[in-house]
This record gives sequence, C-alpha cells and structure tokens, in this order.
Amino acid sequence: MPKATSAADRIAVLEQQVAAIIGERDQLIAQRDQYKKLYLDMLELCRKLERGILGQKREKLPSGEEQLTLDVLGMLLGGQPTPPPETEQVKAHERAKPTGRKPLPENLPRVDVDVIPPEVQQKGLDAFEKIGEDVTETVERRPASLVVVRVHKPKFVARDRERGGETRVLQSPPPELPIERGIAGPGLLADTVVKRWQDHLPLYRMERIFSREGLELARSTICGWHEELARLAWAVVDAMWADALTAPYLCTDATGVLVQALEKCRAAHFFVVAAPERHVLFGYAQKHDSAAVDRLLAGYKGYLVADAHSVYDHLYKKKAVIEVGCWAHNRRYFFKALTSDPERARTALAYIKALFKLERAHATATPEVRLRMRQQEARPIVEAFFAWCESEQPRLLDETPIAKAVGYALNQRVALSRFLEDGRLPIHNNFSEGQLRREAIGRKNWIFLGSDEGGETNATFVSLLASCQLHEIEPLGYLRDLFCLLPSWPKSRALELAPAYWRQTLEDPETQRRLSDNVYRQASLGAPVPQQITL
Repeated sequence: MPKATSAADRIAVLEQQVAAIIGERDQLIAQRDQYKKLYLDMLELCRKLERGILGQKREKLPSGEEQLTLDVLGMLLGGQPTPPPETEQVKAHERAKPTGRKPLPENLPRVDVDVIPPEVQQKGLDAFEKIGEDVTETVERRPASLVVVRVHKPKFVARDRERGGETRVLQSPPPELPIERGIAGPGLLADTVVKRWQDHLPLYRMERIFSREGLELARSTICGWHEELARLAWAVVDAMWADALTAPYLCTDATGVLVQALEKCRAAHFFVVAAPERHVLFGYAQKHDSAAVDRLLAGYKGYLVADAHSVYDHLYKKKAVIEVGCWAHNRRYFFKALTSDPERARTALAYIKALFKLERAHATATPEVRLRMRQQEARPIVEAFFAWCESEQPRLLDETPIAKAVGYALNQRVALSRFLEDGRLPIHNNFSEGQLRREAIGRKNWIFLGSDEGGETNATFVSLLASCQLHEIEPLGYLRDLFCLLPSWPKSRALELAPAYWRQTLEDPETQRRLSDNVYRQASLGAPVPQQITL
C-alpha cells in the first residue's frame, strides 16, 4: 500500500505545477509578442509596396482624415473646434488660371512675316490702302549650332630696322582660354557642364548629340575638360565654403553613390551643406563617417540643422556646434505608423501639422516676429506634443513603428525644440534634402562615378549650379562668363565670382570690359567679332 503524502509535499507539487504553468504562459506571451512584431513589420512592408507601385511617395494623409486630425488637436489643446477645410470646388476655383495666352518673352529674336492676300499680290500694294493688321506670334526652334573661331596672329617686323642688327618679330599672344591650348571655348565648355550636371546627361549621350551636330567628340575628351575646369573653379568654390562657414546656421544631409571599382562598385557619399540665402555646397566623401563631416565643417561654430545620424554627434559634444532637429524627419516616423496604430499616429501628426501651419503663416515675417510667434503659439503645441509622447510611451509595444516614432521624438526632444530659441532657424531640413535631389536624379542617369576624382569634379560643378538656382541665375551664361574671367582673375577676389555676388560683380566696369573683350564669348553670343583686336 503506497505511503500517503504529506500536506507539505502536495503543496510543493502544486507550486511546481503553478511555476510550470506560469513559465508556459510567459513563453506564450513572448511568442505572441514576437508574432505581433512580425505581423506589424509585414504590414509596414506591404504598405510601402503599395505606395511604391500604386501610390505617390509624398507623405500625405488619406482623403477625409485631415479634418479628423485637426479636431483631435483641438480637443487636446482645449481650443475651439477647427473650421472645416475648404471644399475641393473652392480649391479648384482658386487654382484656376486665366485662359488668356501669356505674351512671349521679349528677349527672344523675332522674324517678321507678312502674309498678303492673293488679290493684293495680283494687283500690287499700290492699288490698296492698308487699314490695320492682326499680329500673332508662334515659337519655332532653330537647330543648335557650333562655330569655329579662327584666330589669326600675324607676325610683324619693323620696316626701318637696322641692317645687320637683330630682327625683332612682333606677334600678339593668343586670346585667353579656360583650358590652355585647348580646342574648346568657354561657351562650349559651359554647355557641356550644364548638359552633364544640370540636365543630367551621361557622357555617351552627349557624345551622340555632338556627333549629330557634326563634331566627333569623344567622351574621354569631355571628361578631361571637366577635370581641368574643376581645378580652375576650385578657387571660387573654396571661397564659397569659407564664406558659408561664417553663416549663423547651416543645413546638411547626405546621400549614397556608387563608384566604379575592379570587381564591383564601392559605396561613397555626397554631402550637401547649405547656407540659406548664400550658398549651396556639395562635398564628396569616400565614407559617411565623422572624419568626412570634420573635413567639410572644419572650424564651423553655429547651429547645424541635420537628421539624427551619429556622424554628427561628436560635433555637438564639443559645444561649438548646436544641434537643430528636423520636424519633417520626426513626422516621417509617425507617418510610417499610420497603418499599424492609426489613432496614435493621427494624434501625433495633428500636433506636427499645427506647427507647420504656424510656420507657413509666418514664413515671410522677420526673425524677430517669427521668434515671438513661436514663443506664444508654437511652444504650447511643442510642450503638449512631448507630454503626450511621455504618457503614451509606457503603453507601446517595443519595436513597433509607433514605439520607434515616439522614441525618436523623445530622444530628439532638445534638438526638436531648438527652433523655439531663434527666429532664423528653420523647423525642418527640407531645403538641404531638396538640394540632394540633384544627385539622386543624376544617379539614375549615370548610375555610378568613374573615380574619386570624378566625385570631386561632380561636387564642384553641382555646387555652382545649385547656387545659381538659389539666386535665380541662368547657369549656362554664368558658367560661360565665369570661364572667360577665371584664368586671369585674382584669387584673392574669387568670392566675387560666386553666384551669391555675381550680379554685383557684373556691374563693375572692369568686369564688363573683360567680358566684352573676349572674342570667344562674342562668337558664342552670335555678336560680330572685331577683325582686329589689341591684347
């Protein structure tokens, strides 16, 4: 007969069973959380796939949710209900453009054609009295043309020279060229630069275009031209970098690029550093690391608007550079969480939308007025947003999109609040991100760089072209005149040739004289070239 177990033994068995059940429960909870995380990740991937194939990439709330987010914000801030957005009919009416055709630009050349009725042609103009006319203008295109400038350098000796003495031959030096002893003038060189980095044409396409125009020009030749021109333009770009580093704040970002190598392409990066209202500068780096940032921003002291990448962290530790966060980056995290946690995501997006709305309303205000607005109107929204993030964080499942969004916001709280301290600072880094599109569009065409030297050349000319766009300067004419001036321009005055100061430089009589005396420039403009010039 088995021996009866004591009460203590039975309790011990029960405790073991309970512990086993608890362990099994914890294991099931962990599995559930893991499956939920995988489900949310897959949901996010599906959403990205749908947007990539079927929808636009712009981060925009679905139709019908805009008023909901505004109502949520109104309730959270204890304010009055937000008035409904304008109807699509009203918006369409405001977007409607006048139906009249705009006059054509006056700077385009005109060709006048008289269309005479057949009866008038038969009897002659003398038999009729002209009582008026109707004039219409139609734009036509002439094929682009190349022109060869033949420079004659006659040699002279004096008629009254002494017999048996040394004969002195007089001959002028050739007119100045951007590339010494080259076959290309400043206009052609500028055209190739604009085609390559403004219009994003690969060299092989450019080679075919020139061939159609009757000039066999190898892509290797064009590439060699650009390398020499970049060395010529370094003085201007270096001066632009030195001037930009004196700005009170800079905006920066980076994008990847492939570089040709023996076995397979290797990765490199383009950085953009923008001093708004002054310069847009690009820098090439073999690696996206702190050393590359140090080379670009050596000696800079001021505010830096950037994303939260770790390559910039060492700058902030030195206290000379002050981090400014980007609310557009912050918004992106919450937009990604819309599918998996729509209620929380819409609440966060409502806060951020209110901040952007305030910034748009005061976009043209002075920094002093903008700072006052931010202190009075934007600060309460920022504080309410971060208070909401703190209250929601303990309730969130780790590694979910909404948890990552809230975590990013709280980690960047100080940097994201920095715009409240200075009315000059932007609320986002969209300006520098927009400038990087130049490289992104080019990358789709030329696929990869041929070498690190090619990356430096690329960064040099894209800096000049992007700065031209910033100051609304026509790039082809700017580069042509820049190449006319640079060979003999004093390096100590290189900053005067930057797009930011170009209009003032053109007003200088000495600059006008230099340009008007350049025979290659006159030929490229189609102006009559003097038969005799004195150099």
